[in-house]
Amino acid sequence: MTDELAPALPSGYQLMDYRIVRKIGGGGFSLVYLAYDEHEHEVAIKEYLPATLVRRDADQRVHPMNDEKLQAFRFGMRFFFEEGRSLACITHPNVVRVENFFRANETVYMVMRYERGKTLQEYIRSHRGNIRESFIRRIFAELLNGLREVHAQKLLHLDIKPSNIYIRLDGSPVLIDFGAARQAFSKEHARLVSMYTPGYAAPEQYQPSGSVQLGPWTDIYSVGAAIYACLSGSPPQAADTRTDMDKLIPAAKAWRGKYSSELLELVDSCLQIDPLARPQSVFNLQKAIKAIPDKTEKQPTLLESLRNTLTGRSS
Repeated sequence: MTDELAPALPSGYQLMDYRIVRKIGGGGFSLVYLAYDEHEHEVAIKEYLPATLVRRDADQRVHPMNDEKLQAFRFGMRFFFEEGRSLACITHPNVVRVENFFRANETVYMVMRYERGKTLQEYIRSHRGNIRESFIRRIFAELLNGLREVHAQKLLHLDIKPSNIYIRLDGSPVLIDFGAARQAFSKEHARLVSMYTPGYAAPEQYQPSGSVQLGPWTDIYSVGAAIYACLSGSPPQAADTRTDMDKLIPAAKAWRGKYSSELLELVDSCLQIDPLARPQSVFNLQKAIKAIPDKTEKQPTLLESLRNTLTGRSS
């Protein structure tokens, strides 16, 4: 059988002590599978599989396409493995739990606790940008508990966005997919491979690796962008275009009267182009969210309620 360009592992494939059920996600650098462990418990397994660098042979082993791509593949695999080892040390209800990581098939796998629910991105789509402030404040206040722990471990997420925020069936949020997590606080890891999502990535993530300092303020920009998406139903203007021509309508202007001025001003502060103008720590951001006074949210009129019902809106 000839080699293929890295298809997903087949259903029923036995990977160490885990049985693959099906692929449930992934991107350009990895694939994620639903699987069962030896006790028949559901787990999510993330496979390091940079699509542009590798192929998979008939025995499911992963190989760089050529010698030129070998170094890049090994570089990424080392970070992927270090990421798994670092995240395995974090036990927090608002951070995805890494239960195991190992080498197999000439690549690396990360085993995570499987969570049931839906992503914040799915929630945003189903509510069409009509989301209550009380929901936004609760979700992000809880999520920041987890992000504080991530930063305490000298890690950055660098890819916070609604599709990487999972809402469990009990309503609690969990930060998932640390595909861009790096030990970015230490000098020896100053030069990193650029990985970002337009609209959610901070301006400094677009700069050449090592030319600017990344820090908690970088993830804080992404948090602000994720909240902005909750308000608008879509991400804000990409940061690289904002540095050339900033057309982003401030939250305080776009949703004046619909949400509290305190929340809107906080979002705008997180989305500042200048990193020093943003909140400098998750603790400060979380404190500001919790300090927003509780107010009775505006109740819809009878006509608005009827219109929302007919259009399928709810919050």
